[in-house]
Amino acid sequence: MRWYFGFFFVSGFCSILYELVWLRLAMAQFAVTTALVSIVLSAFMIGLGLGSWGAGHYVRSRTTPLGPLALRLYACTELLIGLSAILVPLELSWGRSLLERLDSNSALSSPAYYVVAGLWIGLTLVPWCACMGATFPFAMAAIKSEFSGESARSFSYLYLANVLGAVTGALLPLLIIEEWGFKRTLRVGAVLNLCLATTAFLLSLRLTRKEVGTRLEFRGSDSSVPQATRIWAHGLLFATGLTSMGVEVVWIRMFTPALGTVVYAFATIMALYLGATYLGSRFYRRSKVGEDAPDTFLLALIAFSVLLPLAACDPRLPLIYPLRVLSILPFSFLAGFVTPLILDRVSRGDPDRAGRGYAINIAGCVLGPLVSGFLLLPFLGERFTLLAFAIPWMAVSLGRPLLAMSSDGGLRPRISWKPVAVGVISVLLVIGTVDYETRYSPREVRRDSTATVTAAGATRTRKELLVNGIGVTGLTPITKMIAHLPLAYLQRPPKNALVICFGMGTTHRSVLSWGIPSTAVELVPSVVSVFPFFHADAERLLRSPLSRVVVDDGRFFLERSSEQYDVIVLDPPPPVEAAASSLLYSKEFYALAKLHLRPDGILQQWFPMGSPDPAIIASVTRALKESFPYVRVFHSVEGWGYHFLASTSPLPPVSAAVLAGHLPPAAADDLLEWGPATTAEQQFAAVLNQELSLESLIQQAPGVPALQDDRPVNEYYVLRRIQNAQYRRRWWQHFLTRVGIRS
Repeated sequence: MRWYFGFFFVSGFCSILYELVWLRLAMAQFAVTTALVSIVLSAFMIGLGLGSWGAGHYVRSRTTPLGPLALRLYACTELLIGLSAILVPLELSWGRSLLERLDSNSALSSPAYYVVAGLWIGLTLVPWCACMGATFPFAMAAIKSEFSGESARSFSYLYLANVLGAVTGALLPLLIIEEWGFKRTLRVGAVLNLCLATTAFLLSLRLTRKEVGTRLEFRGSDSSVPQATRIWAHGLLFATGLTSMGVEVVWIRMFTPALGTVVYAFATIMALYLGATYLGSRFYRRSKVGEDAPDTFLLALIAFSVLLPLAACDPRLPLIYPLRVLSILPFSFLAGFVTPLILDRVSRGDPDRAGRGYAINIAGCVLGPLVSGFLLLPFLGERFTLLAFAIPWMAVSLGRPLLAMSSDGGLRPRISWKPVAVGVISVLLVIGTVDYETRYSPREVRRDSTATVTAAGATRTRKELLVNGIGVTGLTPITKMIAHLPLAYLQRPPKNALVICFGMGTTHRSVLSWGIPSTAVELVPSVVSVFPFFHADAERLLRSPLSRVVVDDGRFFLERSSEQYDVIVLDPPPPVEAAASSLLYSKEFYALAKLHLRPDGILQQWFPMGSPDPAIIASVTRALKESFPYVRVFHSVEGWGYHFLASTSPLPPVSAAVLAGHLPPAAADDLLEWGPATTAEQQFAAVLNQELSLESLIQQAPGVPALQDDRPVNEYYVLRRIQNAQYRRRWWQHFLTRVGIRS
């Protein structure tokens, strides 16, 4: 049996590795949007469910015992999974090429584009993920043939190993990606799957074929589980999957203020969830649970645990903020306990019933994020979305005893005080806590399928824009200079400009002050809706025929556009380590941007210099240098951060007076609206006098490669920082301050 534990530990590791990398590759090929992420994750889950159901049905349909063949089928699926590591990147690239041809010929609308992209992603991922889902029934059939006495709880045994491997897969691949990049990381997974396939096949050769009537035994076991019990169990399995994946979407929004937007934050949530799930499954394996389904008290505890993060995220709670994420552990533990318990009870070692049950659980996992992200969160917010997921569990825990059957076959209401007490506490939890954004006043809060957006502050210097609780920008003259510097640097009057990342709308507003068309692209719809909170003239500017605001991924917009621009400006939201931010700093993006710049056009890349890691600025600088023949870089008017100007035409030195002379009167007024200088010439001089050389930035980390889609140096940094003694000291001092040991 230990062989099977090892198989599923490695298999769980590889599955999470593939999910992480495939999602990122799909984002680079298609778009960084909520719809695209949902398509990829749904295809992954649908494949798992179909594979689990199909393999279980195949095992059941066999007229002869499988014997060693079951283990060989398992080996075959692992071999196919290994092949997917090589073929999926190619298939995604082919899909991108196909969409480009279709789009160039018929100009697909955004919905049509996503339909075609979704179909291609489904055709790409579902078959390979079906192989992953098929491993459970095939392994259970092998266990039933070889260890008939231990097969009744074989699903939970494999589930336990799989979850433990998934915990490792949530963390370790991040280190591999940092060193080797995405595609080489996939090769690590391919090698591991090949080892699994080889080992399983060799092990099958040592097994003696047992004369066990597999088909008859599985058929006969159907009667051992009453139909009512199966229906109840399948309902709970669906609800567990629905709730687990649905609340994960809410967790990401709620804990972003504590953990940030970096890939390690999401990995932390996933690792904690999977780790607690493993402990719950292990506790179940060691317990002696005699019931066919969870009791009502346990169901009430699940409802309460869904709501527990509301208390943990209450800003009034005197708790170290990163520790608040530990509030997900109770629910994760209970989900890990309940899921294998139900599947063991409903399957009794039958691969077919286990496959069906697991597929039903995965169906809930597919639906959960869609319901949470697109239906509940935009209309109800985080608090009431959690309540919506908790209410069914509480209702069942209170209502099921009322339908309990008496010994004479009649209904006999029975009410237990425990679920009632938990229900009362849950209600108090909802009523007595407040949300994170209540710490800001005045404020406007908007929610959509992408994020929760808060516009806060009463004065210009205090106003800020927060996305999922993370401050992304303020009203600063830097965001004006992002527009005015490249526009003034042109040797002729500009005709138009593109602003990627709308933010508070300041840069878009500054471009419009030149009296030219400005197209602004923003990923989060609610960010655009709070534009009037920050600027009194926002409504008028949005109605201007020169203003165009597009809600989309900036890179995706460029890929589908044929328009040429004099200036393209980028201000990706901080921190520069944010997940997927590298797609706006990479050589591939700059190659795309060059196609949309006029021959003497200028790209302005803002880099906030908020990272203590010199490798990041060196990598971004090298990417710009290798992408454009002419690049200049300046410190900002406030003395921090970098304005990169890049072009395919020369960027000769110019004086501040010349730049100021290029400004139309309205643009000059806009540039000086918030100072700090009193004339446009002084404002430009504050930037031009702080020019830096590209080599000085690259030499901060000379061995670091240029940032590319496959090597997102800015996003994966843990190993570098562990090796950096200065950073370790700074981190330790920051930690001591957070816990209150140092002021």
